[in-house]
Amino acid sequence: MEGRDLLAGAARAAIYNMALQFCIRIMTFVLNGVVLRYISKEMLGVVNVRLTLLYTTTLFLATESFDQACLSKIEDKDWRQVVNQMWLTFPMSILVCLVFGCVWMFVLESPDSESIPYYGTGVVCFCLTTIITTLARPHFIIGQCHLFNRLRVLSVALSELVRCLIAAFLVIYFPHWGLISFSIAQVTSAITYSVIYYAVYYLMIKAEDTGESFVFQSVRDFFPKILPNKSFVDWRLVSLTRSFFKQSIFKQILTEGEKYIMTVFGVLSFGDQGYYDIIDNTGVVFRELDDSLQYFFYPALLRGFPLHLQPPDSADLVTSVLEHLLKTVTLIGSVILVFGQSYAFLALDLYGGSLLSAGTGPLLLRWYCLYVLVLAVNGITECFYFAVMSKKEIDSYNHKMLLFSIILLVSSLFLTRLVGSVGFVLANCINMACRILQSVYFIHNYYKDSGYKPLQGFIPSYPVLGTLVAAYCITALSESYFCCGYGNLFRLLHIIIGGLCLLCVLVTIAISEKQLVQFVTTQLWGRKIGKTDR
Repeated sequence: MEGRDLLAGAARAAIYNMALQFCIRIMTFVLNGVVLRYISKEMLGVVNVRLTLLYTTTLFLATESFDQACLSKIEDKDWRQVVNQMWLTFPMSILVCLVFGCVWMFVLESPDSESIPYYGTGVVCFCLTTIITTLARPHFIIGQCHLFNRLRVLSVALSELVRCLIAAFLVIYFPHWGLISFSIAQVTSAITYSVIYYAVYYLMIKAEDTGESFVFQSVRDFFPKILPNKSFVDWRLVSLTRSFFKQSIFKQILTEGEKYIMTVFGVLSFGDQGYYDIIDNTGVVFRELDDSLQYFFYPALLRGFPLHLQPPDSADLVTSVLEHLLKTVTLIGSVILVFGQSYAFLALDLYGGSLLSAGTGPLLLRWYCLYVLVLAVNGITECFYFAVMSKKEIDSYNHKMLLFSIILLVSSLFLTRLVGSVGFVLANCINMACRILQSVYFIHNYYKDSGYKPLQGFIPSYPVLGTLVAAYCITALSESYFCCGYGNLFRLLHIIIGGLCLLCVLVTIAISEKQLVQFVTTQLWGRKIGKTDR
């Protein structure tokens, strides 16, 4: 595909990835519901906060800056140099895992060995997962650059399914294994992910289905090689990688800030961390929104160029996608915020019983619904910002990221001591609001001399706003009369009332937001997928 068709394919890739992340979070949510019956909250806190934070930190630091640099659209990019550079993530992952593995093992407070056995084994296995995953990183980046959407969906979905099923099976039938069950599931998932990429590209080569321009023409091309008359890597990409690496450190702190505070400062017990993680899983799909959209914005825009120097087709479609995605996440976030206020208690009670619905759980989830809204908006605005800014602007923004990190850490410590775990949500809302203002200011200046107005996507239509307000009032009354302290029949009535209100909101959106509906149905899904959509 070329031109506008190529960009439409990239937009579809972003949509597929968001849908994929949603499905993965549903699987994780269901897994937590299953294993909660067989393990303690403390075990869940160690796995889903302490060890998962080790995995996300090491993988992010080892790959994020390389990903962003190699996905950037620059002139005369040599794909062999891209492959060579992405292979540097493998030794980088070993170095990062050695450093952070030692911190997790010998510096941080270890959980009680009686109630949480095999902690050291868990640390080693979660680090090993990062190293195994980077073995397929060059293949992943090449696939993203060539819009192999189904390959990404297949690899991530199958590996996560394997992880969930193995973890649930081992926890149920071998509960005495402790962290070993989750470690086996994690390592097997990483192996599955890497094997899928190698196997698919191998089959493509054997079937001669790659085309002469594709970088992988033989199995030998999977690995780094010396290039005649060229440097081993593209030094422009190396320079970008350095700049993005500084940014990735701050970005990781901002993304997982509350978990670092839990881990380093110990403001919550492992049981409370597990409890918080259950609530936190409801919004992770939006937390990874910028990861999805970078595969659209990065290849579509020339980095560091003003709007009038961008290719016209790219500028037109990117602006349209930006506006309509802003409208989409604003509407979705608003719906979650409105209905989350009246259904937080019922959702937690049905999911985990009084263990979750008692105490501050419903209040935490209600505030988290607000966080989901600002999280989704920031994912889109910041991704566009990162895709367009020049290398000089990236270096300048790193100082702002330091300021945002300080704001997050200070506000988290203060608010957590003041209002408990709800303080983490409030601190994240403050942090996200600051980052949104910075990105919106940049987008406004970027488009101010043009006829485009993508920031109008923030504003839902008046009929939608009115319907949302009415839905909030009706469901709040329904909760006070039918939900708390009554039997299942009254709870069912409360659910039916909420369902009818949600239906009214969706119908109003379909009627009053016709441009959004038309864009989704024609631009993103209406086009046929070409050969590059593997």
